Amino acid sequence: MHPHAPLIIDVAGFSLNADDRRRLAHPLVGGVTLFGRNWRDRAQLSALCKEIKAVRSDLLIAVDHEGGRVQRFRTDGFTHLPPMAELGRMWMSPANKNEMDGAAALRATNAAVAVGYVMGAELRACGVDLSFTPVLDLDHGGSSVIGDRSFARDPRVVSLLAQSLMHGLLQSGMGNCGKHFPGHGFVRADSHLAIPVDKRSFKRILAEDAAPYGWLSASLQAIMPAHVIYPSVDSRPAGFSARWLHDVLRQQLGFTGAIFSDDLSMEAARHLDGQQVSFAEAALAALTAGVDMVVLCNQSVVDGGAPIDDAIEALSRAIYKGQWTPEPSSEARRLALLPRSKAPDWDDLMVSEPYMRAMHLLP
Repeated sequence: MHPHAPLIIDVAGFSLNADDRRRLAHPLVGGVTLFGRNWRDRAQLSALCKEIKAVRSDLLIAVDHEGGRVQRFRTDGFTHLPPMAELGRMWMSPANKNEMDGAAALRATNAAVAVGYVMGAELRACGVDLSFTPVLDLDHGGSSVIGDRSFARDPRVVSLLAQSLMHGLLQSGMGNCGKHFPGHGFVRADSHLAIPVDKRSFKRILAEDAAPYGWLSASLQAIMPAHVIYPSVDSRPAGFSARWLHDVLRQQLGFTGAIFSDDLSMEAARHLDGQQVSFAEAALAALTAGVDMVVLCNQSVVDGGAPIDDAIEALSRAIYKGQWTPEPSSEARRLALLPRSKAPDWDDLMVSEPYMRAMHLLP
């Protein structure tokens, strides 16, 4: 076993091919992130997850499955989960007649627990280990890429609804991953396509957008930084900045969990210090800055997966040359995200009382 398996890669289709198996068996690969192209139905998804675990039982199977418009699996019985903004609206709605003040907010937190439980239980019943959720970005009103993925504008509301969602995930046996540190909600540009720059002061970012990360530091098991540049702190995007990841997130805010890079195929991850960089260079830069796991998305379908092979080769070379040292503590954080409890059977889940009650509470 390698002291650290930092690469989270993707696979090409509905089942594994020989190249997928070869890559997943590599000791530097620690997991897989799934996409819509990996989904046909529940039976196929369950079979794919079993195939992945048959290569290595410790591989982490993850997916972006937040609810609203970011939900990879939507058919064959998967519940259409609401966008997080729906829970925020529920919080802000007036109390019913004969109710005390704040009752709507408490109803919203209960609904958020239900959303987390349904999300986690359905995914786990098909073999998925982790959803990259909750979104902790604040809804400043101008970001099309965040928009209704955000719970609310107020960081206190965001924190309590996220805490409740994470409680529901925990009930299902699933971990969590807050994103996008220190906050992607203020910038208008989409980091998939451009390099967003947030010119606000460090003090303001820390007091507002980054506040949930401090308040939830005892609950968050993982976080994903934003591919956004905050020039008041560093000229590099947060996911490549030791100042953000070590000095602010780890030291100042007390976060002890895993740090995933956001997708290194995004435009904002491919330019560092004014230079265009390869996946391998971006991965090394992120790991050196303090990221535990680097995520390479949608590369198994590019040139037969050559970018993934290049990244594996470059990381192997970097270890040999002493340019990067694998961290056993990073590996411990990765392994801590694997579910400990037995996954539910889908048919049993559908008729279980906790699931039916949770379905009743969904907004």
